[in-house]
Amino acid sequence: MNSSQLSENEYSGGFATYIKEAGNVNLIEELEISLHDFIRFVQNIPMDKFDYRYAEGKWTIKDIIQHIMDCERIFAYRALRFSRNDKTPLPSFEEDNYANSTDSNSRSIQDLLTELSALRHSNLLFYKSLSEEQLKRIGTASNNQISVRALGFVIIGHQKHHQNVFQERYL
Repeated sequence: MNSSQLSENEYSGGFATYIKEAGNVNLIEELEISLHDFIRFVQNIPMDKFDYRYAEGKWTIKDIIQHIMDCERIFAYRALRFSRNDKTPLPSFEEDNYANSTDSNSRSIQDLLTELSALRHSNLLFYKSLSEEQLKRIGTASNNQISVRALGFVIIGHQKHHQNVFQERYL
């Protein structure tokens, strides 16, 4: 299933930005490919850049990798709930509170990438287990409608967005 196959009622609001960022890709294939591309990209970043902040109060690369994982967990949790036909509206979350409550900068980059890899592989297996009907189920998160499969593209697009930020502001 490609992102171009999503119907207009499957997502709204700020989710559209990340779905567009994902591109017209196959969901299952890109969940795996984008992980490997990201890891390879990060491994080529000079070591002195991982703790760099391009301005006061901005996150480090390590902070952003932790942020990517936190968001992926939240998006996957939403996908799980909606795929199981849970119609309970889910609230938004404050990303800065999450970032300020971690100690990502004391971790090694390899530890962060290993965790990201394990997380993505778990989510990849989850998405592979879903039927077409489950993938199309829609729920409400952050006061916006979104389908299970659209959340998969959000995971991909969110990661790509931050990879672009690395290139533009950190390297």
